[in-house]
Formats: sequence, structure tokens, C-alpha cells
Amino acid sequence: MFIDGQWLRCDKTFNVTNPATGELIDQVADGDASHATRAIEAAQSAFDSWSRTTAHQRSAILYRAWQLMLEQKEELAALMTCEQGKPLKAANNEVQYAADFLLWFAEEAKRTYGETIPSARSDQRFIVQHQAVGVVAAITPWNYPISMLTRKLAPALAAGCTVVLKPAEATPLCAIAVFKILQEAGLPKGVANLVTTSEPAPIGKVFCENPLVRKLTFTGSTAVGKMLSRDAAMQLKRVSMELGGHAPFIAFEDADPVHAAKGASLVKFLNTGQACICPNRIFVHKNILPVFLETLTARIEKMRVGNGATDGVAIGPLVDEAALQKVDKQVNDARDKGATVLCGGQRLVQGELDRGYFYAPTVLSNVDSSMLIYKQETFGPVAPVITFDDSDDIIAMANDTHYGLAAYVYTKDISRAFRAVEQLQFGIIGVNDINPTSAAAPFGGMKESGLGREGAREGLMEYMETKLAGFSV
Repeated sequence: MFIDGQWLRCDKTFNVTNPATGELIDQVADGDASHATRAIEAAQSAFDSWSRTTAHQRSAILYRAWQLMLEQKEELAALMTCEQGKPLKAANNEVQYAADFLLWFAEEAKRTYGETIPSARSDQRFIVQHQAVGVVAAITPWNYPISMLTRKLAPALAAGCTVVLKPAEATPLCAIAVFKILQEAGLPKGVANLVTTSEPAPIGKVFCENPLVRKLTFTGSTAVGKMLSRDAAMQLKRVSMELGGHAPFIAFEDADPVHAAKGASLVKFLNTGQACICPNRIFVHKNILPVFLETLTARIEKMRVGNGATDGVAIGPLVDEAALQKVDKQVNDARDKGATVLCGGQRLVQGELDRGYFYAPTVLSNVDSSMLIYKQETFGPVAPVITFDDSDDIIAMANDTHYGLAAYVYTKDISRAFRAVEQLQFGIIGVNDINPTSAAAPFGGMKESGLGREGAREGLMEYMETKLAGFSV
């Protein structure tokens, strides 16, 4: 663990294993509530001096961290593939994405502008300032174990906050590597602290109940996000929640079915389907369905499954046995209720695959609303295709979910595209675009997909308080 500028060991450790092989990678310090408290106190002690540094000083450290991350890109990607399982090419892309946040907020740190407001009184002047909220507690997920760290750390540090971060228990090594970069970049002691643990609940409890923590940011499941939000509300802590998704993908009648199918194949199987923005309900107009299914199935059948460190592998392992069982349960339920399995549909155990958590990339057709996969987020390599026609209210079907993170629309009709964007109840919408994300763009959802935004100017303001001064002159 990294607390108050020091790397610490503790008597208790937990194992970190490779999900592709089951092999032990390393053992990591297993922190508890006392370590979380110690880290929060270190962050509080460092807050006064760090928040008083100039934006240019904070920017310089983030800029140096960006440089170091790019210099270590290959090593970080290899570590991510080993610890998290995603193919090496995807891991490299994630490290670049993670570095983008460091660079963006190194620049944005110098743009925390205030404003003056005209008063109705001639002897009065209003000035608005933005100041760091205080100590931030951050909880990050395993599916993007480096970029989700910098998406929280970079804006918090840029704003002048100090941070305590708890990474996912499945991927602590990636977090350790990021904190070594921050240390090398010259971050003062206590400004960023890392607590690793195999039991997240006690750490989350401390984050919610310790009054020194003024902001909680979490990326993970909606169920856990609700619990943390409820507990943090007892002290009216500010919260940012990036939670689950159930993204619709709509291919209208006028869409190019080949282009749409290629897009669906790429975004659905992103990170083996283990991304909150992956489409989980693929709605295709009946008139383009045959070509769409033929193209989608042909592309998915060619996807090579295996250890992400092997050249040519496109689909890595799921994170653990529970994730694999969830995927298999949804596929079997759909099959039993009349869905057609066009490819895949089973766990892969041939050869060395039996050592990991591999599931065949799967396409299901004839999916309907009676099936679990229609209602629940899958978080796995399964593409469920639902047919619609002109009599269906497809926007209402797409909006029929408690989630509201991402949605995708394929059409050649610009009017239809605008109407869909305005009517879809989702925070991120890609129109003929499967990658509507960037460090410069706000990321976040509506409804039960979360609160707040990450990235962009909005991401920085999530870590700042607005202060008004009225002067009588």
C-alpha cells in the first residue's frame, strides 16, 4: 500500500491471479479499515498545502506523470493483460486512454476560471471562485484497471484535492504501477494514497462514515453504488457514481447493414463484453436483418479466443467463475425460451482454455422481452439481436430500462438521428459511431446508471466547490 508517501507492507496478504491461466502473479498487502483511516488522515494533513499550490504547479506534475505513463506504455499493457486478461492490443489502447486523462487535466487545471456577477446595487461586487472540495475517496473497477484510475485521480489532483484510492481486489497490481508513476512524477507525500484489500466492504464503510472525506467517487455496479450513495448521504458527502448499463443498439431500416454489423461486433465484444457501454440489446429492423446477422455472425466466428498475451487473440477471459456462470445462465435461459444460437453458446475448455474463464463469443437471434438477457446487463461476449418493424415504438423499447448510460444509433437519415438523440434517455449516444468517448468529452449516465460526469470540463468541476464573495465597496 502507498500511504503518506511510503510503500507499506502488512502481515496479511492476498493472491493476485491470471484469469487466463489461474496462475499466481503476486501477493499484495491486504489492508483493513485502520489502513483506510490512516490514509484519509494523511490525505487530510496534505490537503492544506496541496490545495494552495498553483494550478501551474499541479499541472506540471500531471504532465510529468503523462510522460512517464507513455514511456512505460508497453510494460503497463503487459501487466494489465496478465492481471486483467484483456488482449495486449486492447491493453495498449487503454494505457493510451489513461494517459490522455493525465494530459487533459494537466491542461484543464489551469482553466478553473471564476467569474464576476453584476449586482443590482452600485456599491456591491460579486466574485465567484472554484476551490477544491477536500479529501476524495475513490473506488475503481477491475475491467479498466488503469484508465479508471486516471479518470478519477487526474481531475481530483488538478482541482487541488487529495485522494485515497481503493482499487478492485482483482487488479491491484495495475493500481500500484500507477501510483509508482505518480510518486516518480513528484507528487508530494500524502496527496495520493493507495489502500489495497481483498475485502472492500470495510474500506467502503470508512470512506462513507469518516467525516474527513468530503467526496466519494465510485465506478462499479448499480447495487453497490446505491449502497454507497445511501451511506454517504448521512454526512451529505458529494458523490460521483458511474454505474451499470444496458445499452441499446438500434439499426434502422435505412442503415447500411454491413457497416452496422461491423460496428456492433466491435463495441459488443469490447473487453470481452466486460464494459458498461457495451450494447446489451441489439435492435435491428426486419428488412436489414438477414444481411446484418450474416455479417455479424461471420465476424464473430473469426474472433480468436485465448490468453491475451498471444498474438491474434481478440477475446480474453472473463474475470472469474461467477461472471462466467452469469453469462452461461443468460444464454441457456434465452435458448430455452426460443432464441436461436447462431454461434458460440458455451464455455470453452479445449486445450489450455480449461485453466481460465473463457466463453465462446456468441450471437443470439429471436431474442424477446421474456428473456433474462433482454432485461439484465450481461457483461460478457454475447450479442442478443431483437427484430423490430415499423409498427414498433423502437425508442420506447430502447428506453425501457432502469439504466441510462450509453446507446447507439445507425441510420443515414440525419433527421432521424437527431430525433433519436433527443428522445433516448441515455447520457452517451453514438450515431454511426461505436466510440463516443474521449478524455475531453463528458462521460456518465442517467437514471440508475449514475450521478455526475467524468472527463471534460465537467469532470474537473465534480471535485470543486463554488464559493461566492460579495463585496460592499
